[in-house]
Amino acid sequence: MRRRHLLAAAAALGLAGCGFQLRQPPQMPFQSIALIGFAPKSPLADELRTTLARQVKVLEAPAGADVVLQATEERRERSVVASTSAGQVREKQLRLRLNFRAQTPDGRQLIAPTELLLSHDMIFNETAALGKQQEEDELFRDMQSDVVRQVLRRLAAVKL
Repeated sequence: MRRRHLLAAAAALGLAGCGFQLRQPPQMPFQSIALIGFAPKSPLADELRTTLARQVKVLEAPAGADVVLQATEERRERSVVASTSAGQVREKQLRLRLNFRAQTPDGRQLIAPTELLLSHDMIFNETAALGKQQEEDELFRDMQSDVVRQVLRRLAAVKL
């Protein structure tokens, strides 16, 4: 019994000293940001706004912001990659594209116009169309989260 307690204590000490820490979001070098140019009901803008609001104040108007993030293009694309001889879709490619730039309210460029393009191939089956639609939605959500993380890393590197 005593041996078990000693082994458990040794294991706990070993884990406590390993330095493990969950990945933290990048720290922003500014206090406020305005998001402009996004579509009115953009899920990407909503996730970006929510994530940024944990660290900085997100404003609607660029006038009082330290940084203005402008989306020049946001698009979700689907294209057929492979089809059968009967014309049925067998494979699709999903793409999420975001073109953006960041500047100060007075127009000084902080991040040059940048394009982020993520793509993912998925196999399609007509008999499971509903399930494949749910899979497609999930893949777009994953790509969207990845784009948000990439934008945050770029914003964290901004020098005001």
